[in-house]
Amino acid sequence: MTFQTIDYAVDGPIATITLNRPERLNALIPPMPAEIEEAVLAAGADSSVSVIVLRGAGRAFCAGFDFADGFHAFDDEIKTDGKWDIGKDFVWLTAPGGPVQNFMSLWRSPKPVIAMVHGYALGGGSELALAADLVIASDDACIGTPGPRLWGAYLTGLWIYRLGLTKAKEYGMTGRSMTGSEAAELGVVNKAVPFAELEATVRAEAEALATIPQSQLAANKLVINRAVEAMGLSQVQTMGVMFDGMMRNTPEALKFLELAETEGVPAASAARDRAFGDYSQAPAEKRPDPKNVIEL
Repeated sequence: MTFQTIDYAVDGPIATITLNRPERLNALIPPMPAEIEEAVLAAGADSSVSVIVLRGAGRAFCAGFDFADGFHAFDDEIKTDGKWDIGKDFVWLTAPGGPVQNFMSLWRSPKPVIAMVHGYALGGGSELALAADLVIASDDACIGTPGPRLWGAYLTGLWIYRLGLTKAKEYGMTGRSMTGSEAAELGVVNKAVPFAELEATVRAEAEALATIPQSQLAANKLVINRAVEAMGLSQVQTMGVMFDGMMRNTPEALKFLELAETEGVPAASAARDRAFGDYSQAPAEKRPDPKNVIEL
């Protein structure tokens, strides 16, 4: 299998999908979401594979959707005559083959998926990680989604289910980030370990899961998923996508995008984050260690 933005490999019962745009912190552009789903389907159809590991090459898991240079990587998907088209945006995000359904291929796969998170897992990158069954993070990872602060909303709804009501209210309105250690304490991820132990921890967990019959894994995953879906996951996702598009077309959001185009994404992000002291505004000691790199 040949991909443009990811790497796919099978080692015994474990299939590994590696996001492979390290120069852009694995930020999402077409065709990466579709390629992720293609690899998940390939692993699902491979009888030798029992577990899927999703990770990112370089310094980050995934820094979200790539909106450098005015989000022009997505012009064909979300713009009409050069302007943001809310209706087109909604169709793209929700349709089969669109990003939300690409992400949810992890959820739907009968094979358990472990997301191995290091560096940054932001915005759409965090939503992608939380679509996995288990999430194991480095303790210094930066995990969060600034969309609720400006220029977006929760897409998949999975943040809400993992946080619970009290914390979902807090993080869903402030867009605050959390470290891997904080995410583990809040139950957003399963565990956080030092970066030096991350790959070995994920491998050990994958190998342990692989000793369980595939039918058992698939059955139990399906029961748990159906319980969450019965709580209204599909409706939450539809509403999330609707509001995500609307919040990108408010006067404040359009000014944010204009600032990003004229002065650069860092300047726009700094203005958005100033009151909270995270993401672009976080002091160096609170950011992921740049020496923590995943090699292919």
